[in-house]
Amino acid sequence: MIQDTPALLDAIRARFAHVDSCPFQGPRIFFENAGGALTLNTVVQTSAKFAALPDNPGRINPAGQGLQAIIDKAKADLAVFMNAPGGQFFAGESGTELLFRLIRTACVNAPIGAKVIGSSIEHPASRSAARRWAGIAGLDYVNVPHDNTTGRTTPEDYAARMTPDVAVATILHGSPVTGMAMDVAGISAAIRAVSPDCLIIVDGIQHAAHGQLDLGAYDVDGYAISPYKVFSRHGYGIAWISDRFGKVPHDMLIDAPATGWEFGTRDAGSYATMSDVIDYFDWLGGEVSDATDRRDRIEAAGRAIHDYETHLTNAMINGTGNLPGLRDMDHITILAGADNPAREGLVSIVVAGRASEDVVEALNQQGIRTHTRKADHYSGNVLTPLGLTDCIRVSLCHYNTEGEVAQLLAALKDMAPES
Repeated sequence: MIQDTPALLDAIRARFAHVDSCPFQGPRIFFENAGGALTLNTVVQTSAKFAALPDNPGRINPAGQGLQAIIDKAKADLAVFMNAPGGQFFAGESGTELLFRLIRTACVNAPIGAKVIGSSIEHPASRSAARRWAGIAGLDYVNVPHDNTTGRTTPEDYAARMTPDVAVATILHGSPVTGMAMDVAGISAAIRAVSPDCLIIVDGIQHAAHGQLDLGAYDVDGYAISPYKVFSRHGYGIAWISDRFGKVPHDMLIDAPATGWEFGTRDAGSYATMSDVIDYFDWLGGEVSDATDRRDRIEAAGRAIHDYETHLTNAMINGTGNLPGLRDMDHITILAGADNPAREGLVSIVVAGRASEDVVEALNQQGIRTHTRKADHYSGNVLTPLGLTDCIRVSLCHYNTEGEVAQLLAALKDMAPES
């Protein structure tokens, strides 16, 4: 696997821009991946290439037809990458914008007096949209409380609050605050056991970079990602919707195709960069397995990414070399516990006696990029119940190294209060 093959890790890191240095800061360790992952070099090159093209996709000329073919290929690549059972992919302004659009459409088409269910662990991208449009559409919003100890929501939590009149459901796949993944397939099954026709929409923005996307196993109707968090670039989001969701009345131009969900001229370059991302997963899967089928290689890449990131977070929590781990530092508190198998490449901590902003700045001065999460409209739903005003988020990806983890541990160890 990745941790056992230094040459492979070197090859992985060589494929990303600014892997160990920042053009503004100089040398740095990047532990801010949940805020936006590193960008593939191929994505940078593709973006520049397509930014220069003046033609519109689909026009009856060689450039227009060529650009449309690139968009069509990217959608086919996405279907393999996410194992989509039919349905359609389309781009929007961002993952958040797409979630609002999907949830709005689901809510305004639900029967008056029906219910919308969602969890308190959700990012406001889905939670805000669901609460807003439930109110506008005359629907009751049902909140599923998350477990403060584990930092997640379970199928059993949803099942306890499900009723047959739930028409819309939202699920968070991975939390950008606790770092925990939810059992999307299990939650979906719990919802459908009570309300089979419920429209289920998933926020996959945090989860996507950690691999193992499988729409065929989830039995949901909508799934959104933000490509800049999965090795592409800013400026667009990608959504998938099921065939039945695609037929629901939605925002569209008069007399436009009834199942069309895209607006305006598409940026072929954004789609092309998704093909670059999927090609990368395909390449990595070929390095860590003998699989010949593309989907099999992508699944192998996802497993390798998950295993290596677990190795890195375990090193962070339990220690590496002669350095103690976070669990052994009395001045460090780990959100959602040290032993949590649902963790995906993210550890949030609090340093006793120090404001998180000050810790993040001190780490930044040593070239270690992390991030402060505050009990605001983004993270208050998780931090406030814990009695916290803020925390430090350390988020990694499979291109990070155990040596980088060791530098973080050394810096945090030195922040212990003098006895």
